[in-house]
Amino acid sequence: MSLWEWTLEAYSQPGVPEACLTLQDEHGLNTAYLLWAVWAEGASDIQLNEAIGLTKSWDEAVLKPIRAIRRRLKPTFPGVEDDAREGLREDVKAAELRAERVLMETLETLAKNASGGRPALDALIIACQAWGIKPPEDALSALASALR
Repeated sequence: MSLWEWTLEAYSQPGVPEACLTLQDEHGLNTAYLLWAVWAEGASDIQLNEAIGLTKSWDEAVLKPIRAIRRRLKPTFPGVEDDAREGLREDVKAAELRAERVLMETLETLAKNASGGRPALDALIIACQAWGIKPPEDALSALASALR
């Protein structure tokens, strides 16, 4: 199963979207990267470092600016009709989702020789350590539990 297909299934599970948003908004992590690490079940240090470099660059250049625009379009905007604003917000949301898919499709190619078999929580902790932060174990545990 492709990473994108796996992610769509994972995201439909109760608790996964909320856990991902917590890790993104409160801990500065990229959820595509974290989900990739779980999906790969044992990416090597080299693969993790490549994924981090790519993800951080894509985050700064593409995802964060799109996400910021989408969030700015959520409240009413003086002088702009709500339907028009919300329509534009939906277009931006679709662009954000497409940008996440492009990132995941690219990350998928990095995991061709992953060892496999690593439990989700272990993969998440290792991915956070490689990212350069102290793993937020409660938030990671919530995501790992929701992914079952």
